[in-house]
Amino acid sequence: MKVLVTGASGFLGQAVASAVRDAGHEVRTFQRRPSGRAGAGVPAASGVSDVLGTMTDAAAVAHAVDGVEAVVHLAAKVSLAGDPADFERVNVEGTRTLLAAARAAGVSRFVFVSSPSVAHTGSSISGDGAAPASPAQARGDYARTKAAAELLALAADAPGFAVVAVRPHLVWGPGDTQLVGRIVDRAARGRLPLLDSGAALIDSCYVDNAASAMVAALDRADADEVHGNAYVVTNGEPRPVADLLDGICRASGVPAPRWHVPAGVARAAGSLVEAVWRVRPGEDEPPMTRFLAEQLSTSHWFDQRRTRQDLRWEPSVSIDEGLRRLAG
Repeated sequence: MKVLVTGASGFLGQAVASAVRDAGHEVRTFQRRPSGRAGAGVPAASGVSDVLGTMTDAAAVAHAVDGVEAVVHLAAKVSLAGDPADFERVNVEGTRTLLAAARAAGVSRFVFVSSPSVAHTGSSISGDGAAPASPAQARGDYARTKAAAELLALAADAPGFAVVAVRPHLVWGPGDTQLVGRIVDRAARGRLPLLDSGAALIDSCYVDNAASAMVAALDRADADEVHGNAYVVTNGEPRPVADLLDGICRASGVPAPRWHVPAGVARAAGSLVEAVWRVRPGEDEPPMTRFLAEQLSTSHWFDQRRTRQDLRWEPSVSIDEGLRRLAG
């Protein structure tokens, strides 16, 4: 198939574009800057070609989907802070625009890349599946708008236009400037605490596994048991948050966190920091938010049986192997 991958300049987007190409599909990417996956001057040689534009430009979106048969939609505003209107414009209205353009262009398969945060209400998740997305209960503007966008995408599922939502959880690997980069930076500066004892069990997903799951979802999107549904994707290896942070820090050559902060204190501090950030935003993201405190202090691991059965997919890289690759 000819497949459009949006947001392919990001860490996961680059991996997905490469994985879709390696699965034998022709890939077109759409994002604000070059994906880094297209061949220099010879797109056909790499199997990837770039189209530059933004999700808020309806004409550019229509141009991007013209002639493609399937879409994998990763483009989004991802941040712990920012103007709520920006999240709404990119994540919700951008998805609405893309869905309409894809249907008009005759696209038959649409994979919406979501997040488990769309169904996270702040309490522990222990062995759950993909609960319904809830904009009203999701924590923070990113999660809220991704939840609304996921509902839009799944509501568009129809005969001839198969839609599936995939929620990769805590994607990491070499070259990751988001999760790994922030953990390493804060640990190196001694600003990464363990909340409570650090014993909360959390799932994560090595980047190659997340990318292969997108390819599986693309291949299986029109199956009766798949389209119209959401799937959480993880390695299926929940570990205490302290252990995972320790592994990432050791692999990156920085000291692992050793000091502890009560989760209640961190949540209260996160709420306060968010309030200050709304009035006087800093140059970088806030050092703590209520959502981040909840993520670091509550268990969130997921039942992967339905994901693996319906998508006919298995992770190929274990956490330990991923950490070895991270260490280089």
